[in-house]
Amino acid sequence: MQLNQLTISELTAKLARREVSAREVLQSCLDQIGRVDGKIHAFLSHDADDALAQADAADKLLSEGGSAGRPLLGVPVAVKDVLAVKDQPLNCGSKILGQFVSPYNATVVDKLKAAGAIVFGRLNMDEFAMGSSTENSAFGVTRNPWDPTRIPGGSSGGSAAAVAADEVIAALGSDTGGSIRQPAALCGCVGLKPTYGRVSRYGLVAFASSLDQIGPFTKNVRDAATMLGVMGGHDPRDSTSVPQPVPDYAAALTGSSPDGPTIKGLKLGLPKEYLIGGLDAEVKSAVDAAVKTFQELGAEIVEISLPHTDYAVATYYIIATAEASANLARFDGIRYGRRVDGADPVELYSKTRGAGFGDEVKRRIILGTYVLSSGYYDAYYLRAQKVRTLIRNDFLKAYETVDAIITPTTPTAAFKIGEKSDDPLQMYLSDIFTISCNLAGICGISLPCGFTKNPKLPIGLQLLGRPFGEATLLQIAHAYERGTGWHSEKPPL
Repeated sequence: MQLNQLTISELTAKLARREVSAREVLQSCLDQIGRVDGKIHAFLSHDADDALAQADAADKLLSEGGSAGRPLLGVPVAVKDVLAVKDQPLNCGSKILGQFVSPYNATVVDKLKAAGAIVFGRLNMDEFAMGSSTENSAFGVTRNPWDPTRIPGGSSGGSAAAVAADEVIAALGSDTGGSIRQPAALCGCVGLKPTYGRVSRYGLVAFASSLDQIGPFTKNVRDAATMLGVMGGHDPRDSTSVPQPVPDYAAALTGSSPDGPTIKGLKLGLPKEYLIGGLDAEVKSAVDAAVKTFQELGAEIVEISLPHTDYAVATYYIIATAEASANLARFDGIRYGRRVDGADPVELYSKTRGAGFGDEVKRRIILGTYVLSSGYYDAYYLRAQKVRTLIRNDFLKAYETVDAIITPTTPTAAFKIGEKSDDPLQMYLSDIFTISCNLAGICGISLPCGFTKNPKLPIGLQLLGRPFGEATLLQIAHAYERGTGWHSEKPPL
């Protein structure tokens, strides 16, 4: 096995034993980027010299016995182009930020660096995280490592593709309506969306502030637990960050037995509203098989109802676009980023934003401005917030009787590039199973549960947990992963 194919736990064990060096691991990732990224286009940029310098610093610490308290020492981690890394470009997949370079680190980046991670590379994404396919990037389309004619999902498509293609050991993404879980499902890796407030959003360029959450892409569930343990925790610089202790998620997966904690006796809910007519037959078959696996592992499957599910997409596209229209008002061509001069301030704004924003971003700004406008606020935005509360209450009521909820992550496997580009509504429906999680503020994870037959494409299983219930969610996901081998399959690059 090549070094770039190792998981975090495998890699840190080898580094601790000094079987390999951090520089060798990073070079293996750089070599893989050189081999395959011309086909995939997961990376927008990467500074090899800076990354190698970080690797050398990690090797020095390892030689001095400095790994204590640094669970990611020597582990290469790449970052979605929506997170601030000091002295690195920050474009959000958009032209409007021009040559902007971040003057500071996001809190999660500081935490990764403190844990010893080698943070390098900017990963492609849908512009300002608005999209489900990474076709909306101003810097070109990212392709699925399993089939380069297909999309990797979005908006964190570059992050999912880079991990699936073994270009990096792990990656960071952001999830506003499924933007971690959906691409993880379509690329065949693990994607974790933490509870809203579990991870600081300081340094994340906002799309929809009440929905956005940062999370990891990894090669297995244990690595996701390790990453969340590093990333989680209260941050006084983020007013929405919750001051709640962070468990040792990775240690909880070990349990009292060599195989880890049992899920025997846990109740898993199967919502009848998610088994819809538009669900692909092969996706349904894979999820049905996963349900049987959980039963064999000793879990009890309970049918539940989330009655307001039908309103989730409409509610999301009112709230998210409203918040986007407010957040993106700061990109005006005056303070930073690209500027197109005009005869007066209004013309300057119009020309700058017209040239700098892509079609999807403009569409969502217009929708958001409309639902917030005088005469429509109560009819749309206020009503959507009330429905959001009903959706959250559906989940909280379900968690009175079940420990987690099982659903498909996506209604289909990865579709062809360009297939839904001219139909925004069909594109929006790609996130039909993931949106409710963000509206409710709960945690969710997607992990591989099978493949379609022809062509062979990954299928994702979504597990949804209680607010701040990541420990239980990860234990359930880990138990399933141990009982199957889907996560170990590699794309034929």
